[in-house]
Amino acid sequence: METDGRPRRIGVIGGGQLGRMLILAGRPLGFQFGVLDRGQSAPAAAIADRFITGDLYDGAALEDLTSWADVTTFEIEHTDTEALAELARRGARIVPEARLLALINDKLRQKRSLSEAGVSVPPFWAEHPGTFPVVQKLRHGGYDGRGVAVLSGPSDPVLDGVSYYEEKIALQAELAVIVARRQSGQVVAYPAVDMEFHPIANIVTGVVMPARVPVDVQARATEIAIHAVETLGGIGILAVELFWAENGEILVNEIAPRPHNSGHLTIEACETSQFEQHLRAICDIPLGSAQIRCAAASVNLLGMPDASGPPNLRNIPALMEHPRAHVHWYDKSEVRPFRKMGHVTITAERSEDAVRAIEALGRLVWIGGTGE
Repeated sequence: METDGRPRRIGVIGGGQLGRMLILAGRPLGFQFGVLDRGQSAPAAAIADRFITGDLYDGAALEDLTSWADVTTFEIEHTDTEALAELARRGARIVPEARLLALINDKLRQKRSLSEAGVSVPPFWAEHPGTFPVVQKLRHGGYDGRGVAVLSGPSDPVLDGVSYYEEKIALQAELAVIVARRQSGQVVAYPAVDMEFHPIANIVTGVVMPARVPVDVQARATEIAIHAVETLGGIGILAVELFWAENGEILVNEIAPRPHNSGHLTIEACETSQFEQHLRAICDIPLGSAQIRCAAASVNLLGMPDASGPPNLRNIPALMEHPRAHVHWYDKSEVRPFRKMGHVTITAERSEDAVRAIEALGRLVWIGGTGE
């Protein structure tokens, strides 16, 4: 259903928090949304115009979604790329392409493609190099801290699954640059952010914009990120995670072909959020400004290490006491250890002020179950 030359119906594969925020960003633009997910408790289910219950690898469910939508996209990349490629051959408009999704989903293929194009990446091997320390990474399926293990010696437990290996890089910071690209070739990059990770779960806990690194490092990271996205031919939002190494090198860690945790603070901090920008890009309409409006820091609201059952919401009013706090609750029905239940962004004139305010929240950012 295209009434003015642009798509109106957006299909979203996956109904998690990214899909939910994509819908919230698209409502003011007049888009309708169909969502495919495994269950009605998915965060995006309650606000979708059409919800299809099905597995993300179910070819019939994917066909149902893509036949309804003018353009179909992803909020999670773990789906049947072969089925999507066939649907595209039969006329479905799927962005980004199944070809790119298949390449990015295989972390070793992704690394090889970037390296062959001259993009700096950590040294990597298809087989264990026989030296330590080394980082083991699953080739498929790892996200939110899963699928990565740092091996200090031969007695360390290893991951079960087809893997590849990378050199362990001594880091000054972990960065991310969100890049938007549309079919016409227009490219917009958001200011670089720096990310903090939980030491055990290896999951993003906090993000700061602009990144707390020198301006020249931010500029180099942005240049590398744009080159990486153009190398892969990505359309839509692509999140480029980077290492700033102790020796000064900037290396691409990995790329996600969708809106990303590192870009949540763009909702408040930038002229155009990553979610609206993704919709603009996949529909090939002019991209919005990614200019920063204010400094910001965001922190994930995570399930406590022993949490289970329905979430306890008593922390939410306290989180909102800060006058520049913006709480985003994902409406998940069950909390689990380290599960992302929401996030809070605090805006400020300077990054350090936003970080101090976030740090003051302390244990409020940890979500327990109602029985705790």
